[in-house]
Amino acid sequence: MAQPEKRFKCGACEVSIFENTITTKDGKKMRTKKASFQKRYKNADGEWKSTNSLDVNDIPKAKLVLSEAYKYLALSKDIEENGDN
Repeated sequence: MAQPEKRFKCGACEVSIFENTITTKDGKKMRTKKASFQKRYKNADGEWKSTNSLDVNDIPKAKLVLSEAYKYLALSKDIEENGDN
């Protein structure tokens, strides 16, 4: 599995940013970034698992990491479009 470009974590909630190259219908190669959200926890056997179900106390943490991920993506897109990177 590819390593994320960036991670935002608060408690068990985490957003990972991945960059992929896609080919458009007209054959052009284009970079795109996507965010993946998960909540990590250990089950009764001590194994790490992930879910996207949230407890009430997870919601503020999820909002925080999603907001940071959005800020990161929006600002890097602005930098790329302006040619400042």
